[in-house]
Amino acid sequence: MQGKVKDTTLAEQGRKKIKWAEDHMPVLMSLREKYKDSKPLKGARISGCLHVTKETAVLIETLRAVGAQVAWSGCNPLSTQNDVAAALYENDVPIWAWYGMNTEEFYWAIEKTIEQKPTMTLDDGADLIFTLHNKYPDIAKQVYGGSEETTTGVHRLRAMAKDNALLYPVIAVNDAETKWDFDNIYGTGQSSIDGILRATNILLAGKNFIVAGYGHCGKGAAMRAHGQGANVIVTEVKPTAALKAKLDGYRVMKMDEAAPLGDVFITATGMKDVIVKRHFRNMKDGAIVCNTGHYDCELNLNDLKNISTGREEIRDNCAKYNLRNGKHIYLLGEGRLVNLAAAEGHPSEVMDMSFANQFMSMMHVYKEKDSLETRIHDITEEQDQEIARLKLQTMGLSIDKLTKEQLAYRDSYNEGT
Repeated sequence: MQGKVKDTTLAEQGRKKIKWAEDHMPVLMSLREKYKDSKPLKGARISGCLHVTKETAVLIETLRAVGAQVAWSGCNPLSTQNDVAAALYENDVPIWAWYGMNTEEFYWAIEKTIEQKPTMTLDDGADLIFTLHNKYPDIAKQVYGGSEETTTGVHRLRAMAKDNALLYPVIAVNDAETKWDFDNIYGTGQSSIDGILRATNILLAGKNFIVAGYGHCGKGAAMRAHGQGANVIVTEVKPTAALKAKLDGYRVMKMDEAAPLGDVFITATGMKDVIVKRHFRNMKDGAIVCNTGHYDCELNLNDLKNISTGREEIRDNCAKYNLRNGKHIYLLGEGRLVNLAAAEGHPSEVMDMSFANQFMSMMHVYKEKDSLETRIHDITEEQDQEIARLKLQTMGLSIDKLTKEQLAYRDSYNEGT
């Protein structure tokens, strides 16, 4: 078997988790059932770089069930669930992933998936795409297309496309309504709070909860913290986002103002250096800091280390930094995605839609491989609405439809007051 995982004896436990996810991802499972006999991805070689969770395992095994060859690595050093990785490995999935990888191991694993010379890529954060472009351009030129799961990756890939540096088409799965209005808001919100509570077991009610960034992920974190009784304060750089936060009922201020007020800080911006030395110094004694953006650079951890006399592991995924000014700060999940480093990531029910989009994107790329233009593609409105319709159906819900007369009224420009 190809691959490297932490402990193959965990496979049985991982398989139970995957079965749980299958039972809670009815849309993706219905797509597996629909296409398992016709094998529309037969002959496709998909290299994937995405968090190795039970939900991702369902996606991987769905892609294989419809004919694709798949090779996989994790997209974050602290997000792989070792038991799930073991279960995939035991099911003959070529996978290189384990919790706690260092930077060298992380990119080594990505390069191992590239050895199969992929015809398509499936990415979260675009590290696989960047590695292909920077180190293996000849292989990249043979790739039909790919997909990108998260906001940070899409931003960077759009920049590549703008500079004419993109070598193959990529579908921006993140920008689908059935992804970012559900996965990013409800998934990130719930799982980030879950990670904070698992790492600390604090009471959020009454705490000042600072959310840096009021995009979809920040909005979800703010919503769920407010639901737990926290006093939410939002920091932003985008005027419209700050205004939305204010009208949603939250206090809005600069991070310099929020630093001495916060009990818990969470960054969700996709930007580096959101919390730096002066902020750490001005925080309350015992403040808790974490990140739910894709990369850990949102927190300047070198600054934190440089103003500290030492570091002590207090609980799993909770490290105490003793500052030179006599205060101490708790860092969760080493500044990595707190919802994956300290918890299990998004619930299966919400990933059902995101990964249905990934599956349909791989189908689209393979079907249109000879005609797809090299640029960033959005998911079609038809696909978005169809996935939402299927999700409603699995929830036992039905909605109204426009009548012929209403459709005519909608499309008419002759109707007036």
